[in-house]
Amino acid sequence: MGAPYRIGVLPGDGIGPEVVPVAVEVASVAARAAGLAVEWVELPAGLAAYEQFGETLPPQTVETLRGCQGWVLGPVEHHRYDPRRPGMRNPSGFLRKHFDLYANVRPARTFPGVPTRYLHVDLVVVRENTEGFYPDRNVLEGDAELRVTQDVVVSLRVVTRQACVRIAEYAFALAAQRAAQRGRPGQVTAVHKANVLRRGDGLFLECCREVAARFPEVAFDDVHVDAASYFLVRDPARYDVMVTTNLFGDILSDQAAGLVGSLGLAPSLNAGDRYAMAQAVHGSAPDIAGRGVANPTAELLSVAMLFEWLGRRHGDAAATDAAGLVEDAVRATLARGVHTPDLGGTHTTAQFSRALQEALRAATMG
Repeated sequence: MGAPYRIGVLPGDGIGPEVVPVAVEVASVAARAAGLAVEWVELPAGLAAYEQFGETLPPQTVETLRGCQGWVLGPVEHHRYDPRRPGMRNPSGFLRKHFDLYANVRPARTFPGVPTRYLHVDLVVVRENTEGFYPDRNVLEGDAELRVTQDVVVSLRVVTRQACVRIAEYAFALAAQRAAQRGRPGQVTAVHKANVLRRGDGLFLECCREVAARFPEVAFDDVHVDAASYFLVRDPARYDVMVTTNLFGDILSDQAAGLVGSLGLAPSLNAGDRYAMAQAVHGSAPDIAGRGVANPTAELLSVAMLFEWLGRRHGDAAATDAAGLVEDAVRATLARGVHTPDLGGTHTTAQFSRALQEALRAATMG
């Protein structure tokens, strides 16, 4: 093993302190088996940090993250964060913008043993992550929702050529990578509403077409977001990599998660050029927090995506192998019928964790 990767651990809110430790524990087993050295650095963040330090993201947390290669963020209770209160910034949005994690990569895949209407879903939503209709990400200070009168609110959206080009480049590079792994051509579909939002989405579509010309080996098409929603339900196999703006990507990726059985199976990676953050798609689920029944799969698969990103960025086969071991263990565990309640099962979070570790040991000893 070489020098360890430093990976920050921010448990988050709600079920975060339940699923994040499981993800770290199982990922650690896979890392050791693959010969990958990892130093996990737990840091205060979220509502618990606010109670202790008066800030949801203490300065020492942000500074420590600068010295990490990546980090794991648990779910946050977005509705409880009030940006008007000092020290109560939303960790998720702040970290994405502050560290320029411009690509939010959200795969949706069917798993053996998980009941679903669809048998062969394997797509990725690549979502622009730093601007759009998100008020904490498109102005320098404050937010971009303006209350003009008591009865009128104006929400501003920012779309820039730089952000559109680089998210399109990320999507096409990912499609080319997936094509090489699967031995069949890749495809990128740009999802937009340029027929109505002619300037903002028009610029996004223009940039996607420009980037497509540089990737002739990857097929390209575009579709309006309403039609994309229809076809995603009607025939999800038609999609490979979907690239879109921030808000549309948020909605479509949740819809895609529904196709494969549960938000509990939906991982994501927030990636930039220097850092990446593993973060499950699902929320903090306060209604089941503390009951020990939360599904840790999405958070664990998000960590696997972080390992895979580290492997690509550093040319590190051990990181890539660790990611593969995690994914194989998840598939084997679900195929055995070890399911948490969100999947119709009765297994607890702890039982699911033990089953994952047994699958890892069986795979590595075999």
